[in-house]
Amino acid sequence: MKPALPACPSCHSEEVVKNGRSRHGKQSYRCRDCGRQFVLDPQWRPISEEMKEIIDRLLLEKISLAGIARALQISELWVQQYVNQKSKNVSQEMQVRPKPKCRLTVQMDELWSFVDRKGDEQWVWLAMDVVTREIIGCYIGDRSGTSAQALWNSLPAVYRQCAVSKRDFWVSDPVALPSTRHRAVGKETSLTSYIERFNCTLRQRVSRLVRKTLSFSKKLEDHISAIWNFIHYYNASLPINSSCPL
Repeated sequence: MKPALPACPSCHSEEVVKNGRSRHGKQSYRCRDCGRQFVLDPQWRPISEEMKEIIDRLLLEKISLAGIARALQISELWVQQYVNQKSKNVSQEMQVRPKPKCRLTVQMDELWSFVDRKGDEQWVWLAMDVVTREIIGCYIGDRSGTSAQALWNSLPAVYRQCAVSKRDFWVSDPVALPSTRHRAVGKETSLTSYIERFNCTLRQRVSRLVRKTLSFSKKLEDHISAIWNFIHYYNASLPINSSCPL
């Protein structure tokens, strides 16, 4: 007696016939009623929304895309395509809580990174509100006065009007930043300790910035999106705090 063929997973009809084999060597079936072709226990399965939420959280940790694919037992190619699509929707504008016009203090610093090869240097320029610890400015480019000016321009308007920035001695800054609003300080003063600590956090949480790694970005747009994605998450996770002393 021949074994019974499986019912159609779509219409549950038993009018099913064998239909060759799939590219993975599995027996393929076809339903005569609805035309559905299928295999038993298929290797490909749709990724659920719950799985996508887990992937989104893992992208905020120091885990490579290949590591995420291995841990979740899904296709590395699918993970890469998902991240590429997600990168297109990451905003590259600062999203900070509204601030009143008053004296604001900002710390600025930059950290070295690269894309594809170490010869392609990409410096991550950052600005932080000293009181709220929010990242209020970001620019990724070279280490020139043009990039320093781009960082200043990325700050919300209230900071460009009211903030005094403190950062280490770098030759490009006095040229690019307003002289009355910029204070160059040495690292021994600890007046840039908050932003330097965030640089360490960024390297520990974004695998593309970890030194001596295979997780570095191959494309600049993916590199920039990954950094902005973490900054948005970091700002949203901070406790509410006033930026002006009472």
